[in-house]
Amino acid sequence: MPDYAVIALSGKQYKVRAGERLLVDRLAQEPGDSFAPTVLATGVSGGALSDGGTVNATVEEHVLGPKLIAFTYRAKKDSKRKRGHRSRLSRIRIESIG
Repeated sequence: MPDYAVIALSGKQYKVRAGERLLVDRLAQEPGDSFAPTVLATGVSGGALSDGGTVNATVEEHVLGPKLIAFTYRAKKDSKRKRGHRSRLSRIRIESIG
């Protein structure tokens, strides 16, 4: 039985364990929906990685990330620009790794 898995979601890779919760880019699934992310590898602590495997995950909720501000200032040019955003994220729970 694998201890952890490496999954791919939205072009990013995550090392996950069963029961773990993590924030990822907003997913199309609704809260409460289960899905199976793409599994790149599974492994046992201290052992070798193996290809494939299965991971079951559930979307818990959709949230907004922290407010990020980008401020640009040029001295003696009277040039300022303030921009910001909050990322749209999904909180998922890893149910099982097989």
